[in-house]
Amino acid sequence: MEIRVTQEQGKVPVTVMHVTGNIDSSTYEAFQAKADELMEGGTRYLLVDLEHAPLITSAGLRALNSIFTRLRELTPDVSDEAMRKGINAGTYKSPHVKLLKPSKASTVALEHSGFSLFIQSFNDPKEAIASFG
Repeated sequence: MEIRVTQEQGKVPVTVMHVTGNIDSSTYEAFQAKADELMEGGTRYLLVDLEHAPLITSAGLRALNSIFTRLRELTPDVSDEAMRKGINAGTYKSPHVKLLKPSKASTVALEHSGFSLFIQSFNDPKEAIASFG
């Protein structure tokens, strides 16, 4: 797995992690470490570009959940109770982490695991960047 990072400016500054390769049990730690490094450096809006990442396994989903949780801790948007109610009602979407161009296999994993309930996926990079802030 390789990760390239770029910065985009929408309504807010957005950090984009361009992932090449699977996010699985052998690579999730590197994925998590890079995201942690970016958050420690001030990233508060993260777009994970999965166009060249054919698969996210359960290990990758755990890393994604950790990133989601850390960004909520750094910049709380609503209370935990309001977030849970919003996820259950289908009205809450993370304002801090979003996905770009997940593969069909990754989309299935995101849907089956429930991540698609609170982490938005986009196919258009401009639309994804504009959705932050």
